[in-house]
Amino acid sequence: MLTFIGLGLFDEYDISLKGLEAVKEADLVYAEFYTSCLMGTNPEKMEKLYGKKIQLLSREDVEQHPDWLDNAIDKNVAFLTGGDTMVSTTHVDLRLRAEKLGIETRLIHGASIASAVSGLTGLQNYRFGKSASIPYPYESRRGTKVISETPYDTIKQNSALGLHTIVFLDIDKEKGYMTVNLALELLLEVERKRGEGVMDGVVSVGIARAGSEKPVVKADYAEKLKGFDFGNPLHILVVPGKLHFLEAEALVKLAAGPEEIMENIE
Repeated sequence: MLTFIGLGLFDEYDISLKGLEAVKEADLVYAEFYTSCLMGTNPEKMEKLYGKKIQLLSREDVEQHPDWLDNAIDKNVAFLTGGDTMVSTTHVDLRLRAEKLGIETRLIHGASIASAVSGLTGLQNYRFGKSASIPYPYESRRGTKVISETPYDTIKQNSALGLHTIVFLDIDKEKGYMTVNLALELLLEVERKRGEGVMDGVVSVGIARAGSEKPVVKADYAEKLKGFDFGNPLHILVVPGKLHFLEAEALVKLAAGPEEIMENIE
């Protein structure tokens, strides 16, 4: 048996009672924290609460060489991830691999940033379009900085339909956790290059440490928001599309957004 368990958003206490029980009953417990991680805790604190030794897996262990899956053929194995367990396609692939090996699988869900974003901002969950991810820039063979324009295009497509965009920010072993500030600067660089006005006059929303006791939620125009201090990670960015009047009011009152956004409503 292989049980996928979502740990929630911030610390070791976000796990559900059902998830905690499954961890305690497991023979082996594995975890990966490269797709997402819990910034309010560490493996030692988790082990103390869960009463189990946690074996940390690398990206290669999960995506390329998941030899540890064989243990689930005749043992009860728990696989822990931040957020909700099946939000990442990597985990779907891992579940399919397990099924091909004849391993029974089950899911125990956790709180997801996808739903937390709606709760923290007041933006209605059914008004979100395709999400985007902003990677760190890389150097070309000529030594020039290359910025992915795909996130910009996704925001452009959603905005044309009046839909909001969740923008996930890169996590890199060497470069660390991308901030809302850098993400906005990269989007604005693409804006300056292409001159299409996708981010022009559009209010964006930055969120930091969702799931903690004091998350930061701030709305403002991109040029202003990129200078706001969001503090420690994890950060996530939201670019709203057309606003319902309740959404606009929420951004003003719950995210300290500019009053004039009340004019951009249905």
